[in-house]
Amino acid sequence: MTKSHNGRRWGGVIVGASKRLVQVSAIGAAAMLLLAGPAAADPNTVNPIPGLNGTNGLPVLNGRSSAIAQATGLLSPNRTQDANVLGTDLGIMWDNGNGEVLTAFGDSAGLGIPNLMNGSLWSWRSNTLFRSADRNLADGMSFDSSPRDFLGQAKELIPSPKIPFVEISRIPTAGVAVDGVQYMSLMSVKNWGEPGQWDTNYSGLAFSTDNGENWTVAPETNRPATAGNRNFQMSAFVKDGGFVYQYGTPPGRGGLVHLARVPEKQIRDLGAYEYWNGHEWKKGDPNAAAPIVFGGVAELSVQYNQFLGQYLMLTTDNFNSVVMRRSPSPTGPWGPPEVLLEARELPTAYGAYIHPWSTGPDLYFLTTVHSNYNVLLMRTTLNR
Repeated sequence: MTKSHNGRRWGGVIVGASKRLVQVSAIGAAAMLLLAGPAAADPNTVNPIPGLNGTNGLPVLNGRSSAIAQATGLLSPNRTQDANVLGTDLGIMWDNGNGEVLTAFGDSAGLGIPNLMNGSLWSWRSNTLFRSADRNLADGMSFDSSPRDFLGQAKELIPSPKIPFVEISRIPTAGVAVDGVQYMSLMSVKNWGEPGQWDTNYSGLAFSTDNGENWTVAPETNRPATAGNRNFQMSAFVKDGGFVYQYGTPPGRGGLVHLARVPEKQIRDLGAYEYWNGHEWKKGDPNAAAPIVFGGVAELSVQYNQFLGQYLMLTTDNFNSVVMRRSPSPTGPWGPPEVLLEARELPTAYGAYIHPWSTGPDLYFLTTVHSNYNVLLMRTTLNR
């Protein structure tokens, strides 16, 4: 399949200024950020401008994984700058049930009114979304459309006030489609702390009935960042046997994984959730959930792989390497971590989100590189 990204149409309308204009407009802001350097958790002091941030192309990797294409930013054939997304992170993907993959990104940097209160010269949206019907990932993942606001930029799906110690951001961590309705789990970040650490107010679901164009918060699903609910501030979703399985971690990086499940049709009823205590399911009590993965887990994704006949979990570990674990069932036991991308090759990489159509021997996933604050499509070859 030949992919054309120039003059891409979004909802029937040609959008955006040229790449040259965006680069010229952003270059001053990027130069002012050079002295700040990349932050480990706080996304505000970043530099997404190629060349000025030391990035001039795809990284050359010598390990198990390879970089296929940059999915976002000025170096991406997707030209996300036309949606005023010069830099972003994460890239949580799920099948929308109608022939598309929806990809939710986290804090996205663009041009506009800067977030000076938060130490940023960029204009920020806490969450954005792009759609893709691309099934040939060997040459990259092309985006077809994105929900837009009145300015024509990728809109913030769930607004956030961006006030420190109130809510600095509202970040997606997982997505799933149930009966034609799209669901996202998001964490309400209270404050960015030390590297790899942050505080949350709560996590909860938002849903969309129009394929991600508009979203409604479901406050009845909010989990405060206390007691057992603290272990589900960040999530990964897997559908299996009529249930949605929710893999959870506490805020920050280096936590343990806990597991809950709920019948698909009751996803918005917290009282219907069951929690795995290591031996059996306990209904209604998040404090009953026991850790199922140890060793320090950050942003994660989980998916069943048909080629292996196993469930796969991707995350970064305590050394900041991207690792994979295998399991014969959703509950485990989960095997030891296998390094897919060593930290020494991409020292500022984080997040590893499996493409939902990647079920064969070639495993495709998205990883963020903080030093240029954009997302790469990666590939690794699986072995039985």
